[in-house]
Amino acid sequence: MSRSGDAARHQVVFLLLERFTLMAYAAAVEPLRLANRVAGKPLYSWKLVSESGTAVTCSNGTQIAVSEGLDDIPNDAMIVVCGGLDVQRTTTPAILSWLRKRARHGNTIGGICTGAWTLAKAGLLDGHRATIHWENHDALIEDFPEIDLTKSVFVIHGKRLTSAGGTAPLDMMLTLITNAEGSDLAHAVADQMIYSSIRTNRDTQRLSIPARIGVRHPKLARVIEFMENHIEDPISPSDLANEVDMSTRQLERLFRRYLNRSPKRYYMELRLERARNLLMQTDMSVISVALATGFTSPSHFSKCYRAHYDTTPYRERGTHGSEEEDDIS
Repeated sequence: MSRSGDAARHQVVFLLLERFTLMAYAAAVEPLRLANRVAGKPLYSWKLVSESGTAVTCSNGTQIAVSEGLDDIPNDAMIVVCGGLDVQRTTTPAILSWLRKRARHGNTIGGICTGAWTLAKAGLLDGHRATIHWENHDALIEDFPEIDLTKSVFVIHGKRLTSAGGTAPLDMMLTLITNAEGSDLAHAVADQMIYSSIRTNRDTQRLSIPARIGVRHPKLARVIEFMENHIEDPISPSDLANEVDMSTRQLERLFRRYLNRSPKRYYMELRLERARNLLMQTDMSVISVALATGFTSPSHFSKCYRAHYDTTPYRERGTHGSEEEDDIS
């Protein structure tokens, strides 16, 4: 549905994928509405489209009406792909073809939440910096290793825009408003949204490690950072201890005191969490997932996975493995 009239000098087309995230979409469109209201004139117009031209159901079950399907649009309109759950399935050949066509016509194209995966699948992020929701970060790297993927809340790189989802599209849109119409308008829009601190592309998505674990201990945070950065090639407890000038016994006591588990157990949980994300979000084989998370033995991987999640990697994915896969699970 078109908004704000035809006189607007900035046009935005929101392509809604099935099961898209409503919060990310709202964070992207509301700054445009408020920019018009604060400016007192229609600076921005927008419309919603879907592959079928019919209403789309977002991830929370709400249906959103659209104005049309994948028709021709002006070459200077910005396209924003709104992704969410199960983006691999909802990214269809027709959508990929349309996006590639629009890229050839010079449209600026962005993806919010998992919409970046759709852009990557279309080949539109090759040679570009990009970001995606932290939960999908590892899967995108595995599927598209050629992309320069960051953990920023958003990335604006040439005619490609990506945002991590959640409230991050708000920061991206406020930055675009700043670039196009000036910082005074962007700050006025932020004030209207009770948004006191606009993040930049230098801000990262996740809380710091101390904030996430609820413990402010510099050596503990450093060890966990080492663990998170070495999932595929795990570091031994003695080497982790050496990194922070501690003995293995001191490191053990540190983890027991603050996290109520051993360093080995905590490391294993990190690796299994990464494995679960890859199983749910990529088409990688179970054996490939095992190797990507530091397990050299598929049977050991399955045993550890079952002990932690009370299911096998194959059942987690919801598929039936081959006889060989069933044997090792």
